[in-house]
Amino acid sequence: MQLPTFNDIWQDSLQWQPTQEQLEQWEKLYQEIILINRQINLTRITEPNDFLEKHLWDSLAGVIGLDFLKYEDSLKVVDIGTGAGFPGLPISIIFPHWQLALLDSTRKKINVIKLFLEALKLNNSQTFIGRAEDIGHIPEHREQYDLGLIRAVGEPSVCAEYVLPFLKVGGIGVLYRGNWQKEEEINLNNALKQLGGKLILVKQFETPLTKSIRHFIYVEKITNIPEYFPRPVGIPKQNPL
Repeated sequence: MQLPTFNDIWQDSLQWQPTQEQLEQWEKLYQEIILINRQINLTRITEPNDFLEKHLWDSLAGVIGLDFLKYEDSLKVVDIGTGAGFPGLPISIIFPHWQLALLDSTRKKINVIKLFLEALKLNNSQTFIGRAEDIGHIPEHREQYDLGLIRAVGEPSVCAEYVLPFLKVGGIGVLYRGNWQKEEEINLNNALKQLGGKLILVKQFETPLTKSIRHFIYVEKITNIPEYFPRPVGIPKQNPL
């Protein structure tokens, strides 16, 4: 199996186009994942069209074309709960001058991502094992990042509590979501008041192949976060702000 090119979907949906080298890197990543998936259940999304839309396109749709990101800078980026390496790996291919930290609590997944980084010769990314509730208190990571990425792992207020401690003041958190309800926005705004952040944009997309609805929620860190956030492991999900 090989990935389709579908060059028009990038231009039509994101007004952006990958280079031939980037397409080749994505293909190599795809083949590596197909190979490793025979040994461990890394991702259920393995069909070429699904992989392109739900992993590659979705990863990049969250960060491309934003007027509040300084793309030319060497941004420090953290991908919280990276799983099989998304959205971090496709982004590291597109933005080789960015510095990415790929964080996950599952050692097996992180070990696999290390193999991907080596195979793809991605020198701009590092892996870290741990829970966001713990790593977010370590000085090496706390308030060190310009951009924080987190795909849906729970309520938006929970995602915000995970990502805001990693960001510098002025940093941007990107919450990758499916559906988005007004009630979620109200709850998120209430949480952000406690976390030193504010909601700056909700961006809705229709995915290019299956025409599903995706939302990307952008929050900015405007003040230093209280020291007790994030709360201990499990508490954010059990008792959302």
